[in-house]
Amino acid sequence: MSIGISIYPDDGSDATSLIKGADMAMYHTKENGGNNYTFFEHHMNARVVQKPSIETDLQLALKRQEFVLYYQPKINLHSGAIVGVEALIRWRHPQRGLILPEQFVRIAEDCGLIVSIGEWVLREACKQAKSWQDAGLSFTPVAVNISAAQFKLTGFLESLADILEDTGLEPRYLEFELTESVLMQNTDTTAFMLKALKVLGIQLAVDDFGTGFSSLSCLKHFPIDTLKIDQSFIHDITQATGYLDDAALVIAVIGLGKSFNFRVIAEGVETHEQLEFLLGQGCREGQGYYFSRPVTEKKMLDLLKTGRTKPF
Repeated sequence: MSIGISIYPDDGSDATSLIKGADMAMYHTKENGGNNYTFFEHHMNARVVQKPSIETDLQLALKRQEFVLYYQPKINLHSGAIVGVEALIRWRHPQRGLILPEQFVRIAEDCGLIVSIGEWVLREACKQAKSWQDAGLSFTPVAVNISAAQFKLTGFLESLADILEDTGLEPRYLEFELTESVLMQNTDTTAFMLKALKVLGIQLAVDDFGTGFSSLSCLKHFPIDTLKIDQSFIHDITQATGYLDDAALVIAVIGLGKSFNFRVIAEGVETHEQLEFLLGQGCREGQGYYFSRPVTEKKMLDLLKTGRTKPF
């Protein structure tokens, strides 16, 4: 169930305004996974007004080559060595400047452009990874986020094979990150697709783990390599909050990963205290601003040359 709530008189002085606000809030809930409620906020009006303009600009962005990839390293928490790289899209809008994905990805999904954008990201990430390899760098896998629409697309495997052949990147140097919500849609088809990707040699990660509704039985039968603990759980791991605090959840996921022999990566590590907590619980890998923000290809090249982001 997705619920939107508006309150008289702050959000409107008549029934029409209040229902309109509640409707906007409801769609905001849906866009963020559903099964929740959202109170109306006035910035939602601005988003509704901007949406048609952003849709039009997105249509032109691919043709004008306005998208660019940034890269964020994944770190071995014990040694500080870079053990992976995640490719993250940015939009260099000619008027609005650098736009983050959370500001346009949902709109791209709504207007059907997410598949084309996702294919561009995949091709560019593979091309860049191969370039780093050709430069003689000791290379770690590049991770790409795969949307539900892209994953379910007929011909996705064929498109992937073409990209790998065109770029020359070996599949073992590519990792797909899929959210729990993607994995739990039509689990039989998902299992078939995941197995086909594993046959190719692609590494598979569950992104934002803990925010969706995956069951242990499904994880057991999916050929998953990695669990990424969502950053919302990492933020307060050094504080006790709620009936079941975030620290307990993170400890449980780390234990789950060990039991299933998954790699576990903690997202959103921002402080030394968080790092110490994760090390104490046996988490081996992390990602976040404490190590490095997403950086340009040139800055990522410099990091890969040293093999680490900061002294440990």
